[in-house]
This record gives sequence, C-alpha cells and structure tokens, in this order.
Amino acid sequence: MPTHPEILWAQRSSDVDEAKNIIYLTVNLPDIKKDSMKYTLNPDKLTFQAVSGKDQEHAKDYAFEIEFFGEIDPEKSIPKLSTRAFDIKIQKKDKNAEYWPRLTKTKNHFVKTNFDKWVDEDEQDGNPVEDEFDPSDMGMGGGGPPGMGGGGPFGMGGGPAGMDFEKMMADMQRNQMAAGGSGSAADEEEESDDEGPPPLEDAESSK
Repeated sequence: MPTHPEILWAQRSSDVDEAKNIIYLTVNLPDIKKDSMKYTLNPDKLTFQAVSGKDQEHAKDYAFEIEFFGEIDPEKSIPKLSTRAFDIKIQKKDKNAEYWPRLTKTKNHFVKTNFDKWVDEDEQDGNPVEDEFDPSDMGMGGGGPPGMGGGGPFGMGGGPAGMDFEKMMADMQRNQMAAGGSGSAADEEEESDDEGPPPLEDAESSK
C-alpha cells in the first residue's frame, strides 16, 4: 500500500494582483524517480503518485489525493521537480485579500505549514512573491530540470563548475611566498556560514 508523503504549504493573497494570489505547495519527498511520477491538478483537487528512493532496494511507493479548500487555476500553476521535492506554485482562481484558513477542505495531518515560505497575512505586502518557478524548469516531457544530476550551477567541490579550488589556493600561496610573505593567510580556511538550505522545521498541522 502506498505511503502518504508529507505536504508543506504556504500562501499569499490579493484581491487585485493575480501574481500575489497563490499557494506554495511542496511534496516533501527526496529522490523521486521522474519516470514514475504522475500527478493531476484539477480546479478542486490534486492527485499524486510516485516512486522515491536512491536505489531499487530503498524504493518506495507514495500516493495521495487532496481536495483544496478553494478553487484553483491548473493552467496558471507551475510545477517544479528537484532531487529534494516536488513543488507547485498554485494559482488561486478567485482573487481575495483574505488567506485560506487551511489548504484542504478537511483537516489532513499530513499537511503542515512551510515556515520557510510562510508570511503572516498582515505582513505579506512587505514580502515579495518568490519568482523561483520557471515553466521551462520542469521538463516533464523529457530532459530533467536543472540540478537533477547533482551539482547544479556549482560543482560538487563547493565552487563554480570547472574551478580547481586547490590549485587556486596553491597559486595564491606561491605568490605570497614569492612576495616575501609567510603564506599563513593561505593556511587559514574560512568556514562558510552557508552550508545549504536549512532543514525543514517540524510544524504543527495547519489550521
């Protein structure tokens, strides 16, 4: 029997600007096998099924169906698949200044608030809508989205793709030695505070 994956969500609302009247929905499921994923986005509900796992031994079936609290516009909604999750920026059909009280018509304990994207209703005007969803990223008909191979725009070593970081540091040290310096600056490695996206916070079921 398929397992129900965790669903994270956040939203924005507007009674005048369609671009700010949206739902951010994340199926929090890493290593989705692209050729196994099937989803249907209807005006009133979303159905999803996929196999997830790094290899055949750990592969597992996932599936769910949720009915939205309000009506959405599937044609204007944008999906995005990555190695970490399946995301959809969902367009609410009716412009409304008020937030939906919850994502689904009935409470669902698999649905949780995405605090990384959530903004309180009275503070949303000062927070721009994230423009990270590009329809060309999804590649559902063939060719995976950027990052599916692992490195994305940065190589696995942590610097821009193609850059030999060790060689660069060695060259800097040689230049300092040639200039009469001790080279100690090259020996000090500065740790970066940015070690990737923070882990998703545990959240209570949305109300």
